[in-house]
Amino acid sequence: MAFKDLRSFLEKLETEGQLLRVTQRVNPEPDLGSAARAVNNLGDQAPALLFNNIHGYNNGRVALNVHGSWPNHALMMGLPKDTSVKEQFLEFARRWNNYPVPVERVDTAPFHANQVTENINLFDILPLFRLNREDSACFIDKACVISRDPDDPENFGKQNVGIYRIQVKGKDRLAIQPIPTHDIGIHLRKAEERGENLPVTIAIGNEPVITTIAGSPLTYEQSEYEMAGAIQGEPYKIVQSKHSNLDIPWGAEVVIEGEIIGGYREFEGPFGEFTGSYSDARHQPVIQVNAIYYRDNPIFEHLYLGMSPTEMDFITSINTCVPLYHQLKEAFPEVEAVNANFVQGLAAIISTKTRFGGFAKAVGMRAMTTPHGLGYCKLVILVDDFVDPFNLPQVMWALSTRVAPDKDLVVIPNASVLSLDPSSDPPGITHKLIIDATTPKSPEVRGEIFAPTVEPPRDTEKWETILKQLMNK
Repeated sequence: MAFKDLRSFLEKLETEGQLLRVTQRVNPEPDLGSAARAVNNLGDQAPALLFNNIHGYNNGRVALNVHGSWPNHALMMGLPKDTSVKEQFLEFARRWNNYPVPVERVDTAPFHANQVTENINLFDILPLFRLNREDSACFIDKACVISRDPDDPENFGKQNVGIYRIQVKGKDRLAIQPIPTHDIGIHLRKAEERGENLPVTIAIGNEPVITTIAGSPLTYEQSEYEMAGAIQGEPYKIVQSKHSNLDIPWGAEVVIEGEIIGGYREFEGPFGEFTGSYSDARHQPVIQVNAIYYRDNPIFEHLYLGMSPTEMDFITSINTCVPLYHQLKEAFPEVEAVNANFVQGLAAIISTKTRFGGFAKAVGMRAMTTPHGLGYCKLVILVDDFVDPFNLPQVMWALSTRVAPDKDLVVIPNASVLSLDPSSDPPGITHKLIIDATTPKSPEVRGEIFAPTVEPPRDTEKWETILKQLMNK
């Protein structure tokens, strides 16, 4: 099932009708950013895009929206492309329990084909472009950034693979935004306390599973590579850097080696973010690039950021839902499913059985205290176990018929949230809201008996199967 690299996954997408090759000549700006926005506007079945005729680049290729639809997400997991979102969630959750799967180490990789260590110029190798009109510069926004814990460098689990926005500051200088609560933020703090720089490796254009896991809220000592092995069903292949002890995805298209300069900051941003708003300019760390490796005719993979829906809503979707689901199940086995697909989980919908009145509200508060919920889960909606949280008409039905505004809303004042949330004031602080849309139970009282739910006719599921078969003929 596993895809060895981005190229093999693009071949699969093309076979399944989920890749569109754009052969007409395009300008890096505004064509690539505009096309990225446009394909997101086509809905949740949209294809990936591959551009191979870019003005100013003889061999430049750009891939967009690779993860950006439910069919593409299903194909990444080796499932039929029409697999429902809830079925994808349940399968992802099942494979999550197979963690850890030991990695496969190899000595060489395709990206070793080309090496630049002197007179480095990122603009010569990557067809860089700005996504949105007010972006302050070109950004690399879909790359795996690898770092290790300086205080425990031999601990493989503490090696982090994450996705962070990276501003191109010059031909061999980058700026990065490491949130203090993220693993790389911890690594950088420890390096600076030791008076050291932090070595980092940036891998661009990877097979889709490691990119998905790099965007997942794993615990500090969970290895992204061993989790990727669990999700893809076989050991993940890595190769060690020639300049450090960092491990790199074998199939990467482009690899940038460098180090974050300890104790040094420069202005970074503004940048159009996944919240649909521009972040302002902030002092951020700087990466000095020391070497670049790349495959022949490398593919520069990029994603669009802005108001939903965007590819970000798929690349941080099921992989955000599943860890929340498992963490909630530890305390509340009654939880059935979690939909945190919206803006990286700033809003979440949880379906659960309830044992007594007020039970669902407790589940909602627990969601806000999970590692991911501390920075997200600003709005949590609880629905009954028979409501599919991925079916928004069903969720709206629950909100419309189960919520009494004077009884079912809980506001948590002055709670933590990521500082990029434009509604937070000051940045990083907000009120959070729980909406209990489950059917009231004793000792809650809503009249003598809450109106019973209408059950589907007896053979509804049988007829769903019959009708699907007829439609596919």
